Amino acid sequence: MSAATRPSALAPFRIRNYRFQWPSDLLTSWAFEVETLVLGWYIMVETGSVLLLTVMASLQYVGTLIAPVLGMVGDRMGHRDLLVVMRLAYTVLSSTIMVLALTHHLAPLNVMIIVAIMGLIRPSDLGVRGALLADIMPAGQLVGAISLARTTQDSARIAGALTGAGLFALLGIGLVYAAITGFYLVAAILMFCLTRPEKSVTTTDLPANSHAVSRLLGDLKEGIVYAWNGPGMRAALCVAFLANLTAFPITNGLLPFVARDIFHTDQTGLGYLSASFAVGSLTGSITLSLISGVRIARLLIGATLAWYAMLLVFVEIRTMPVAMACLVLAGIAQSMSMIAAAVILMRTASAHLRGRVMGVRMMVIYGLPLGLLAAGSLIDLIGYSAMGSVYAVSGIIAMLAIAVRWRDDLWPAHAPANAG
Repeated sequence: MSAATRPSALAPFRIRNYRFQWPSDLLTSWAFEVETLVLGWYIMVETGSVLLLTVMASLQYVGTLIAPVLGMVGDRMGHRDLLVVMRLAYTVLSSTIMVLALTHHLAPLNVMIIVAIMGLIRPSDLGVRGALLADIMPAGQLVGAISLARTTQDSARIAGALTGAGLFALLGIGLVYAAITGFYLVAAILMFCLTRPEKSVTTTDLPANSHAVSRLLGDLKEGIVYAWNGPGMRAALCVAFLANLTAFPITNGLLPFVARDIFHTDQTGLGYLSASFAVGSLTGSITLSLISGVRIARLLIGATLAWYAMLLVFVEIRTMPVAMACLVLAGIAQSMSMIAAAVILMRTASAHLRGRVMGVRMMVIYGLPLGLLAAGSLIDLIGYSAMGSVYAVSGIIAMLAIAVRWRDDLWPAHAPANAG
């Protein structure tokens, strides 16, 4: 495209609802990130157990199995309204940890229980916000809008990484959670300010009889079958599951262990490692928001393979600056891979099924707790480097198999998944 016709990277902000959703998502993402780092460091310091660290990280994703149900609820009640309710629930749960911490009653068991409760709904947040984004944005601006939306997560990870663990050491977990609670509350208020998007398909209220249950189950089945059989969608879902199973455990739940036991650093070092990955991810998101005409499905294949290649190098490195540089490159590839998967799903999904499709997308995040739990056990058996190498090599082999299996849906320039 010429410079005169190239759309502005900030064009999505011309949409009123986007101007409210973006800061709401940003505050929620900041709160998520700070919580993850603070609680991970708390469990690691209080228990000294990498297994309990992976268990705690896994509990944050227990709700992935019911994500399609929440997606269906969002399709019926409205994605905006569902996000308001979810973010008010985060406010209540985070304020509980705040009170326990300030009254000196916080313990690892309390944390595990509250994280498990939050884990029932938190995994669906990204999927529901993605469905809402597709509701409010014109199709031609979807890639740019999703890329800019990803910056809320990426910038949050940078801010959380550089401040979360440090603030924990400086102020204590109680005061940190006071800020987290405030973030969630303001995010809920901003989401409430959105104008409800018009529903593409009108649904009638369910009758108050036995047919209601079968109707709900039928709707849920329809969404799952639709997502699994759509052109390119099955491949995108497989890539998302694979990444959560074998890639994200290394750079998400295991980073506190890597910081303490591999690089022998403190919470400040943990912040630098986490921020490096986030800087790369933010770079990838901004880059995609500035360019056009990308063959999204081809990008999915190439970026995912590059991501695993960087992880294969990272698990062998023992020098912090080199490890941080490697994480920056891995973050760029990760961002492009996950944005490509989201765009494929949102472009293909019918408007009245978007919530359920993104619910299925969130369900495959269940690979992350499985990968985390397996990683914790494998580290004890074969060591960190061997575990990481097994995960990275397995990911490369599986990604190549996906690319070959769905070649007709992913590689041809005229394939729907590669549409401009």
